[in-house]
Amino acid sequence: MDSPWTLPTVLLCYGQLLPWLMTVGDQSLDEFYNETEAKLFLQFYEQTAQVVLNQFMEAAWNYVTNITKKNREDMLHKELERSQVMVYFGSRARLFKIAQFQDPAVKRMLSKLLDIGKAALPKDELWEYNKLLAYMETAYNMAQVCLDEGPCLPLEPDLQEIMANSRDQKELLWAWQGWRDAVGRQLRPIFERYVILSNKAARLNGYKDMGALWRSKYEDETLEQDLERLFQELKPLYLNLHAYVRRALHRHYGPISSITSTPLPGNMWAQSWVNILDLVLPFPKKPPEDITKIMKGQRWKPGKMFEEAEKFFTSLGMLATPPDFWKKSMLERPPDGREVECQTSAWDFYNGKDFRVKKCTEVNIKDLLSIFHQMGHIQYFLQYKNLSILFREGANPAFGEAVGSMVTLSASSYQHLLNRGLLSQQHQDSEEEVNFLMGIALDKIAFIPFGYMIDRFRWKIFDGTIQKDIYNQEWWNFRLKYQGLCPPIPRSEDDFDPGAKFHISASMPYIGYFISLVLQFQFHEALCKAAGHMGPLHQCSIYNSKMAGKILGDVLKVGSSKPWPQVLKELTGKSKMSSEALLSYFKPLLNWLVTENVQQGEILGWPDFSCSFPERRKPKAAFLSMELEPKAARSGQWVLLILCIIMFLMILGLASRLFIMEKQSANKDSSDNTETGNTSFLCVPMEPHQAARGQWLLLGLCLILMLCSIILTIRIFTWQN
Repeated sequence: MDSPWTLPTVLLCYGQLLPWLMTVGDQSLDEFYNETEAKLFLQFYEQTAQVVLNQFMEAAWNYVTNITKKNREDMLHKELERSQVMVYFGSRARLFKIAQFQDPAVKRMLSKLLDIGKAALPKDELWEYNKLLAYMETAYNMAQVCLDEGPCLPLEPDLQEIMANSRDQKELLWAWQGWRDAVGRQLRPIFERYVILSNKAARLNGYKDMGALWRSKYEDETLEQDLERLFQELKPLYLNLHAYVRRALHRHYGPISSITSTPLPGNMWAQSWVNILDLVLPFPKKPPEDITKIMKGQRWKPGKMFEEAEKFFTSLGMLATPPDFWKKSMLERPPDGREVECQTSAWDFYNGKDFRVKKCTEVNIKDLLSIFHQMGHIQYFLQYKNLSILFREGANPAFGEAVGSMVTLSASSYQHLLNRGLLSQQHQDSEEEVNFLMGIALDKIAFIPFGYMIDRFRWKIFDGTIQKDIYNQEWWNFRLKYQGLCPPIPRSEDDFDPGAKFHISASMPYIGYFISLVLQFQFHEALCKAAGHMGPLHQCSIYNSKMAGKILGDVLKVGSSKPWPQVLKELTGKSKMSSEALLSYFKPLLNWLVTENVQQGEILGWPDFSCSFPERRKPKAAFLSMELEPKAARSGQWVLLILCIIMFLMILGLASRLFIMEKQSANKDSSDNTETGNTSFLCVPMEPHQAARGQWLLLGLCLILMLCSIILTIRIFTWQN
């Protein structure tokens, strides 16, 4: 019998493939849901997914490099097509009896197909979810902060430059608050719906919430406990750095309103403090050379920065980037004025030959190291390009980040920068070495609690621990607990400060950055040993080491085809994440920080401190000299208005009635009263002058009451508006 999975050449296009595959479902399940047929099924998936994913990536690239409504719609439609393919293959993969199969690769690939992510949502909700995600990311990318008199500034490069270079607290506060008002407040009303749909997608995949789905990517039942262990091991390093930086900022700015009150100069999110090195340098008389100034003096351009990173990898005997990389990548902001997403990223287009980087490059050392990092991702793509699409990813979600960051440890080493002509002084003394390590620590160590708390915060939103009415309060509670930071001005639940971070507005998991912080030092230590390095770890560069390149390349080629602890052991000799290498790298700095903090009598941490977070005050409304809730005041105004209208109508009715009665009385009694000389008022006989006086008084009283009613009605109408 012919295999039901045989694919004629004419069906290679996924648009023709899927309708054909649907007819297969009519056959008996027992005939073909075995291991042999599973392999054929996976081949069809490969052929289909390569086309579908490539088209989706092209549409997504077109959108982020030219943000228009049309490109967004095209991207959303391609995303929907991608989701439909995932749903089909994911549901069919569930029909195979995976546990009975022998080939571990087949079992692993089918298991990966089972998790279809957001594609599990019903079509209408999937479309809504994709539009929500696109809106959130676009709101972030398009946001600007406007000067009172002048232009509006985007995050990159303008607001980032202010945060990096300004030392004026008022200017820093303007940029800090303006960015959060521009982004966070847009996302606040829709974030709850995003959470609801995220959790529904997770449950349809068999997880209790989206946080559990994200954690499942690590295939580690003890992940949360391992992360907490790592954080506690690294915490003393952060606390000593925090105490030292707090004291240095106090010297510069004087008393500050909180422990290390944001806006902390240097970074919009206070996740990196490297730009305040000049304020906290341990030995100010021995400042490091300005590498950015040297680069500009040597007339570096964005292209040269990427070429420098390329040279590093080829020096290790690793793969060169294909020609299309240089033609199709966005290496700097386009000069034609189109809106683009400047968030730096590396892209794999799933055809084995198209790899790109998107970056609005500025000529400085920060961007140079960022480029080394992104080229680490590209090298990973190149190494595993021949694997199944299901295995074309890092061994776990943090591996790609760790590889890129590991390369920057070599690229930023003193010896490497000296060899590449970016430093001139041949040697460092012990004080200069502490200064050097401080510069690295302000980036790496300052990031430890930030990288850890972002997803712990979101996990608690997804599992319902943090409710929508306290999103912002809990965000700052987390930042105080883990980072020792408070907002520089009071914040309320009208704000949504988490949304001012790209990875939250773009719904991208973040815990991988914390894990990669640990792994990069493990990788660096192992490759430095392979390169024959002798001496302190922070002095090592693996540049030009073919042995280190061979070991790294062999690990990258594996992709995610093996469980990551096994891959980690092949590279480092250990199957568990360890903080030992990181602590070894910073040991000279930690010793200096501990000594300095003890001598200054510093207290580590912030045990008795709390951020002032005033409860959101509901506006009061004045009513009859009383302060009431707006709803109660409005009800009272309406009641009073109705009473005034009723009173007005009663006065008119009474005046009309009196007029009629007086006229009738005058006609009836005119003959009788003529003889006596009397007249009547309100049916009471009296002297004519007395009756006239009474009539005028009654008329005046009616007019006064009518006037009061009119004034009160106008006043109430004014209150209503």
